Amino acid sequence: MAVQRLVLNEKSVFQLPLATKGRYIVRDADLRGFCLFVGQRRKSFTVQAEHWDCGRRTSKTIVLGHAGDLSARDARIQAKILLAKIANGELDVETSTEPPPPAGVTLRQAWQRYLTAHLQRKERSPATIKGYVDHIERALVDWIDLPLQVLGENPVMVAERHDIMSRENGPSAANGAMRTLRAIYNHARKSHRELPPENPTLAVDWNREKRRDTAMGVEDFPAWFAQARLLRHPVRREFHLMTLLSGSRPGALLQARIEHINFRDRILHIPRPKGGADRAFDIPLSRPMVRSLIRAIRASRILFPEQAKEWVFAAASAEGHMAEHKESRKVLSKWGNDLRQTYRTMGQVAGLSEVDMHLLMNHSLPGVNAGYITRAKLLSGHLRAAQEKLSGTMIDAAEIQGRAWPFLPARKLGDPVLDPPLPDPRSNRAREERFWAIDAPRLLRAAAARTASGSDRPRLITASEHQPRSQPALGSAMPAPAPPGPPAPRPEAPRPSSPAMHDPVRSLLNM
Repeated sequence: MAVQRLVLNEKSVFQLPLATKGRYIVRDADLRGFCLFVGQRRKSFTVQAEHWDCGRRTSKTIVLGHAGDLSARDARIQAKILLAKIANGELDVETSTEPPPPAGVTLRQAWQRYLTAHLQRKERSPATIKGYVDHIERALVDWIDLPLQVLGENPVMVAERHDIMSRENGPSAANGAMRTLRAIYNHARKSHRELPPENPTLAVDWNREKRRDTAMGVEDFPAWFAQARLLRHPVRREFHLMTLLSGSRPGALLQARIEHINFRDRILHIPRPKGGADRAFDIPLSRPMVRSLIRAIRASRILFPEQAKEWVFAAASAEGHMAEHKESRKVLSKWGNDLRQTYRTMGQVAGLSEVDMHLLMNHSLPGVNAGYITRAKLLSGHLRAAQEKLSGTMIDAAEIQGRAWPFLPARKLGDPVLDPPLPDPRSNRAREERFWAIDAPRLLRAAAARTASGSDRPRLITASEHQPRSQPALGSAMPAPAPPGPPAPRPEAPRPSSPAMHDPVRSLLNM
């Protein structure tokens, strides 16, 4: 067992790392017999001394307490008293070299209690619960059976774990896991008063998190609408448009049901947004948003008739609605929360007030005065006019001409003129289009480069290589003509070629 010597005080005890294997002893440099046992989970102040008993030398080891419960100053005072009693033979304590086993609630038990009594009882959203589950059952899974008292008494463990996660998982993921641990510890201490009062996450040096600036400006709208118009899936296309026009969080919009839409009052009800059912609200619908919802419902009924009876953005998933909204950045440059940030940015362009944007995006109103606003009384008039103005600003920025999408009527979905569907990327037509758009220009440029370098110029034939045909001598007899042979076979009619025989690569190379 490794032994070190150090002056034991609050600072030095806190800085000592936990043992990676077994344990080690740190003896106090000033007080003989006063030491600290450092294990893999905790640090324990201990007294070790010897005395004579009936002519024999006897050793005694007494555990004073654990670091965190007992300060180094108090442990030193107790150690002096006990060392004096041991030396005089006044103390009869059984030798104990092992600190008492930790007791109390484990992280698993505290997490299950927090899940049922707090998250589920307060009807937090599934996305919120999923984030907590990921932090505890994946990121901190090796601590799942660890007593919370161990973490409370050794905050250095939490600080070091945060540093490791910051390097391996990123600063935001590390902060999120520690915030989850902080909430569970605070909730557990309400019913387990034996836990240390200070949360172990107080030792964490939190990472700086920078908000992503991914919103679009007015100049970006034509390109984005051109990309969205080319999406092959009409339901996904309308989902991205509704995310942009409503500024809603994607997770809440994915679960929109038919029963949540009130076309008479032009309202979309969001029953369980971020924050749970207590934060339920209604989105006022502008005319472009109404057209988008009608197109989404019609496309869902065509593609997924069973799921479309219940969901607005239906899909062939286990839930019955779209489960994933992500797109390739090459196909659609902005989606998800990028569009929510764009909604807020364009609200500033449209001249909407700060309070109006808070109400439209379901954010908490700042200040006491704004708390007196009743949102329901502004929904059908003021907020709908603000929504109409904001939608008009974004649609006008797209510079759409004619009746093309997003002005497309629902009955014109897939129209060969107004909404021509893109070919299946696995079909021959799509293969030829990709070839003429990508491969053909590349091959032509390569051929032009070879011609310019001279590698494809016609080569001159030298005199030594020239072999003229032999001519019969003057006056000699001409060779007799060959007897007529059988008639030449009649050429066959060309067979109808299959689509696979029309290879655009060969047709280009044979030009």
